[in-house]
Amino acid sequence: MHSKIIFARALAAAALLLLVVAGASAQGTLSPNEELGKKLFFDTNLSAPSGLACAGCHGAEVGYTGPDAAINAGGAVYEGAMAGRFGNRKAPSAAYAGDSPILHRDGTTWVGGMFWDGRATGGTLGDPLAEQAQGPFLNPLEQNNYSAQVVIDKVLASNYKQLFLQVCADSNKYYDCIGRAIAAYERSAEVNQFTSKYDYWVKGQAKLTVQEESGRALFMGTAKCVNCHMPPNFTDFTYDNLGVPRNPLNPFYNEPEWNPAGAAWVDTGLGGFLKAAGYYSATDYMAEWGKHKVPTLRNVDLRPTRNFVKAYSHNGYFKSLEKIVHFYNTRDVSGAGWPLPEVADNINTAEMGNLGLNHGEELAIVAFLRTLSDGYMPKK
Repeated sequence: MHSKIIFARALAAAALLLLVVAGASAQGTLSPNEELGKKLFFDTNLSAPSGLACAGCHGAEVGYTGPDAAINAGGAVYEGAMAGRFGNRKAPSAAYAGDSPILHRDGTTWVGGMFWDGRATGGTLGDPLAEQAQGPFLNPLEQNNYSAQVVIDKVLASNYKQLFLQVCADSNKYYDCIGRAIAAYERSAEVNQFTSKYDYWVKGQAKLTVQEESGRALFMGTAKCVNCHMPPNFTDFTYDNLGVPRNPLNPFYNEPEWNPAGAAWVDTGLGGFLKAAGYYSATDYMAEWGKHKVPTLRNVDLRPTRNFVKAYSHNGYFKSLEKIVHFYNTRDVSGAGWPLPEVADNINTAEMGNLGLNHGEELAIVAFLRTLSDGYMPKK
């Protein structure tokens, strides 16, 4: 099974590369730093064993998140390079993340960092996106390399060695340069195209349908979506506990070597990271218990085929935009039938849970969300 998954990922990455190359012609050429980042992003040799590139969990055709519909329909967590080893969360989008600042507290609100729990703070490199890019290479549940030097040696043995040496001149900072190059590619116009119908509407080059316009008005008003999902990136880089239920199909529950708690494991998000950091008070980290980073909504409906299944929320519990919008609207409504939240503390009740929207209004919001997918071709 694992070999089939790796082979499928390799094929998907190859097809993906063709799509991205095609997109690049419309977006302009990449700088040497961005080009290096692209080669690193798609290199299936940078895992142990080889076969898993960054693109294996962050597919361009689905908005740089999970590219396997079958996985998304279930646990939504992807298998790493080692057979049988799974992470604990759904792959977030690698696009539209470059503006996330160094993790910091703005008053009582935490902002910035990368990963669902903010652990790539940006405090080391001054860039959370670059720190995030370094993480999966050394994670035993992802690309599983023994050390940074192992990754460096693989890059030095690659067919893009000369480009690497051109961009990364300081041998003492090779691994930092690898992270920064991937971040440069993830910030490039090839990844962040801003070519959705919404973008053309903003420029006056496209017209929203009546339903899409209704959804946009609700998004910006009554439904309160804009409070956290602010244009142009459709995120504010903060953290929230939405009261999402457990995803019972999450394979991490059956990962005894890496999850000794088994089915009792609870994803504590930002609060768990702050506690593990060791220098925050219980008051500080318990106020963030169960909170996860607000994701971008750009490309939230981007998919290669109409029936392709995408997963939503940090654990992939939701399998359609209709369902997650309905959850936002009715989570706290008596008789709605939602399972209990995984973490009952710090749930956002001010901006969601009982919005009072009717079914048509929910569908209008979904219609608007679909205007955020890149690749729209305006009518001439």
